[in-house]
Amino acid sequence: MGPTRKRDLAAGVVGAAIAGYLLVVALYRWFPPITAWTGLSLLGVAIAEALWGRHVRAKINDGEIGDGPGWLHPLAVARSLMIAKASAWVGSVVLGWWIGVLVYFLPRRSWLRVAAEDTPGTVVAAVCALALVVAALWLQHCCKSPQDPTEHGEAAESWDAG
Repeated sequence: MGPTRKRDLAAGVVGAAIAGYLLVVALYRWFPPITAWTGLSLLGVAIAEALWGRHVRAKINDGEIGDGPGWLHPLAVARSLMIAKASAWVGSVVLGWWIGVLVYFLPRRSWLRVAAEDTPGTVVAAVCALALVVAALWLQHCCKSPQDPTEHGEAAESWDAG
């Protein structure tokens, strides 16, 4: 399993933005109000992942990975990596959704009152989704071992020898 590529996440953002825009064009009249609280749950997850990443990085740097008291089990690191990868994808798709909604709102703010009222909540939700993507990529980075040869651009063929 390799690191999550930023270009793949960017493609997810663009695809979700296009789909989000098309859905908003068709269904906006049935949307509930979008408040500043709408996307804040993503910020809570982003903060939790960033703090966990800091903890994991400290344990890895201190060599406290293993099966002892106060040590971080290697399976916990592997699970953290899977959570980071999943969160990066969820965050990118949700970010794309909110960008699509914003693209719909921004030109209509001057003459559509509800679009003007929903714009601040949409911006907050988009920023929180971006924070989730950043925190997930940070957690993924923190799960690397200090001797990871792919971190410094070394070729994969060094793993094939032997």
